[in-house]
Amino acid sequence: MATTERLGPSRTRRNSNKNILTRIRHGQISGGGLSRGTEALLQERDHQAKWHGIPVMLQRLYDSSHLNSDLSQIHSIIKEVASFLSMEAMSFVTEERRTAQESTSPNTYTFDLFGGVDLLVEILMRPTLTTQTNFPKMSDDLVKDCLSVLYNCCICMEGVTKSLASRDDFVMFLFTLMSNKKTFLQTATLIEDILGVRKEMIQLEGIPNLPSLVQSFNQQQLANFCRILSVTITEPDLGNDDKHTLLAKNAQQKTNLCPSHSEVNQVALLNIPGFIERLCKLATRKVSEASGASSLLLELQDWYTLLDNALVLDTLMQMATEDADLHIDSVLVPPSPDESSLVTSPLRHSLPQSMKIVHEIMYKVEVLYVLCVLLIGRQRNQVHRMLAEFKLIPGLNNLFDKLIWRKQTSTHVLHGQNQNCDCSPEISFKIHFLRLLQSFSDHHEDGRHFVFLNLTNPPLRWIFSLSIYRNLICDGKKGLLTRLLSVMKKEPAESSFRFWQARAVESFLRGSTSYADQVFLLKRGLLEHILFCIIDSGCKSRDVLQSYFDLLGELMKFNIDSFKRFNKYVNTEEKFQTFMTQINSSLVDSNMLVRCIILSLDRFESQTDDVRVVEVLSECSLLSYMVRVENRLTILFRLVNIINVQTLTQENVSCLNTSLVVLMLARRRGKLSFYLNALREKEYTEKYPGCLLNNFHNLLCFWQRHYLNKDKDSTCLENSSCILFTYWKETVSVLLDSDRTSLCAIASYIDEAYMDLGRDFLEV
Repeated sequence: MATTERLGPSRTRRNSNKNILTRIRHGQISGGGLSRGTEALLQERDHQAKWHGIPVMLQRLYDSSHLNSDLSQIHSIIKEVASFLSMEAMSFVTEERRTAQESTSPNTYTFDLFGGVDLLVEILMRPTLTTQTNFPKMSDDLVKDCLSVLYNCCICMEGVTKSLASRDDFVMFLFTLMSNKKTFLQTATLIEDILGVRKEMIQLEGIPNLPSLVQSFNQQQLANFCRILSVTITEPDLGNDDKHTLLAKNAQQKTNLCPSHSEVNQVALLNIPGFIERLCKLATRKVSEASGASSLLLELQDWYTLLDNALVLDTLMQMATEDADLHIDSVLVPPSPDESSLVTSPLRHSLPQSMKIVHEIMYKVEVLYVLCVLLIGRQRNQVHRMLAEFKLIPGLNNLFDKLIWRKQTSTHVLHGQNQNCDCSPEISFKIHFLRLLQSFSDHHEDGRHFVFLNLTNPPLRWIFSLSIYRNLICDGKKGLLTRLLSVMKKEPAESSFRFWQARAVESFLRGSTSYADQVFLLKRGLLEHILFCIIDSGCKSRDVLQSYFDLLGELMKFNIDSFKRFNKYVNTEEKFQTFMTQINSSLVDSNMLVRCIILSLDRFESQTDDVRVVEVLSECSLLSYMVRVENRLTILFRLVNIINVQTLTQENVSCLNTSLVVLMLARRRGKLSFYLNALREKEYTEKYPGCLLNNFHNLLCFWQRHYLNKDKDSTCLENSSCILFTYWKETVSVLLDSDRTSLCAIASYIDEAYMDLGRDFLEV
């Protein structure tokens, strides 16, 4: 929705107590009224300012809008006003990429300036503000037209949206209008715009009769309602990197001991009977099971804003071209004047089916987003059980070929995973689908295999769990993992789908290392595909490369076959140097892979009685590189040097944990003091004594606060390293020992003059 203010600074802040119509009313009430000169001046000014008679129409509307007034007359005036505003709104939407100086909305500004917005709100809410029972009832068409005018004003003037959003009584009133199917779409669209600019998140528990309201929705209404819910269950993005640091998050958690508004709203939704089950049915239903196109066509006729996104219309036309060979008979969409070209187009016969497809995709995008948010929230275990019970994953698997990945999407502009993106519905659908798979697998250690696989020749160790996780098993000859690998290999090098696909596949491997899981993927050529993308494809995207590094690490960890395959693919010095250049160009992105290589090397060195292991140790260029102490020290130095307590985030905290893995393995072999002394020598060589070790000391102090907190889950550290968390804690304690005589304490390697450098920053 377009919400950018297109008017000058004097128009951005609307004060309802100072608009012109309010002053006129005050003069009438006080007896002053308007002088004839003032009336004449307004009429003259109307012509000069091109107000198109809007102030006069509003005066007529005000005079005829009493509780027992003729509603047909009110409706007639509103329709007259709406004709001036709707064209501006449509123009604003279709030209939203133009600058503020190139596009203005004078009629909308005039309507608001003379109190039109306040008057419409008053007309809508008036029946709820009186005890009188025998007043005329507003027709559905009148309510819809009032809502349409308000929405048009919100499109053109952000100040109007913010003003409406500040009125809690009006927002709650709008939710009561959603119980009427005929006014639902207009109400939902207006609510979505209003909630998007509210400073404070609305509390769903405050909506009158929320459970019964939601249960009264049909499936289409429920899908549209999910657009509203997405605003109420997602933590607001503060847009400030400092707020996303772990230090800031920990401080915020100490301050905010109560659940956030979004968390409370998530609980409110889960308490609605049948809510999750209905979302699962919506997410997994086939296009043929959706309601006919007729209901959509009626919505399009009544509410053009469903097509206010040019990307949606582009998608419709593209799908129509591709689906022209389907020969599906359906009713032709009645064209609007601006769509007359569609009537004569050869695509006209396939357009309705394409509209049904994109309509269903748009529904599923909203549903999957809500499910994703709930699946990573505090109630994720409950949500996970419910999604398994209602067979969400098998249902999505059945849709994979015919709807989710019905075709390879052309390459689009790559964006970071945390950035807002103006993607088409089909692209958003795929991304949300992949995120859902990742989130579902992340929180289901034992049953994750059945998220992706079917019953065709399952490994023996999975068979014993079939009765427990039967609701997760995919039907047909292919499971989701096989399907996902197939489309993954066909993606263009720079496609942003590669990031999400790799994350989803990695979630299948993440956790306790499973040789059988790795072999399943190795046999399908995944390792060679990843190496091609890193070395030979020319991929420059850091997001995609990071996801492939992480996936490669999980695929190779402790697996001797993976290292043999690696050496077979990376069979020249040029390829190996290209690979290492990619790793060294950003250790923040590649450190998880580095950690897996170091851990694997440590394990292989304890298995030298195995001939295969000895062979790989002697031949694999990657292991030969990492076995050299000077290379591990260089990596350790860089890992400690690129982070500090103030810049730690969820993205780069892995660098700290990887550096700890290096030192834990050194401690096991009695070489911890050697590594610490090497860091000290590096400091003096670089001519900043004390800085590196003090920074590392501060990082470990933070590590204790962060991971020893009772709310922190340490199992991920154990699973990723196969090192007991008790050993992690012991090693950190040894390193932080204040005894300067201990050869394993960091303090022993910092000269007295340089102690406590930067310590003040930790006390935040």
